[in-house]
Amino acid sequence: MRVFLAEDESAIAGFLKEGLEEEGFAVDVATNGREALKMALDNLGEYDIILLDWMMPGVSGIEICRLIRKENTSIPIIFLTAKDTVDDTVFGLEAGANDYLKKPFAFEELLARIKVLLRNKDGEQNIFVAGDIILNTEIHQVTKNGITVELTQKEFALLEYLLRNKGKVCRRSRIIEKIWDIHFEKDTSVIDVFINALRKKLDAPGAASFIQTIRGVGYRVNEYE
Repeated sequence: MRVFLAEDESAIAGFLKEGLEEEGFAVDVATNGREALKMALDNLGEYDIILLDWMMPGVSGIEICRLIRKENTSIPIIFLTAKDTVDDTVFGLEAGANDYLKKPFAFEELLARIKVLLRNKDGEQNIFVAGDIILNTEIHQVTKNGITVELTQKEFALLEYLLRNKGKVCRRSRIIEKIWDIHFEKDTSVIDVFINALRKKLDAPGAASFIQTIRGVGYRVNEYE
């Protein structure tokens, strides 16, 4: 899952980025309004959720939200702001936000709200299956033949991405952007390490891997009956 965070207070931005990455998200950060607007509009299709500070220098979060909504009506947006009146809340929601969190807030509350919006996004499914492998995003669990398999945060995020795109070729450049928040194709070898880890934990002994390598392109998890 990829998050776009627009926050001009560097300490808050750093804290949130670190916390979200520990939860398995890839996070892009902008610290002023003009930068945030350009990044958001240039990469709308890449983000799963947007966190917007209301009082951004250059271009306000409200204006950014309105311009995003002209391009994309479904991406979840949460306002992060010190404004705390009912009128402010209504104003932010009417600008197109899905939720509104008043500063200061607990990281756990933000994380819970993010998960709710992602769960509700486009009736998004929570369970993904490939043969005897089942991934449940609701309880953050992977099982094989009914037995829980322990995965790291990045392993889980990578497997989730592959299963969400089951039957499609997942290009290495897209994987590295989605899971590791790296925006170039020069070195994507880190992916191989995690693919091998998933294969060791989930492949049946002696059987072909459920993750197919598409040489020179990426990986694919095939459909199973």
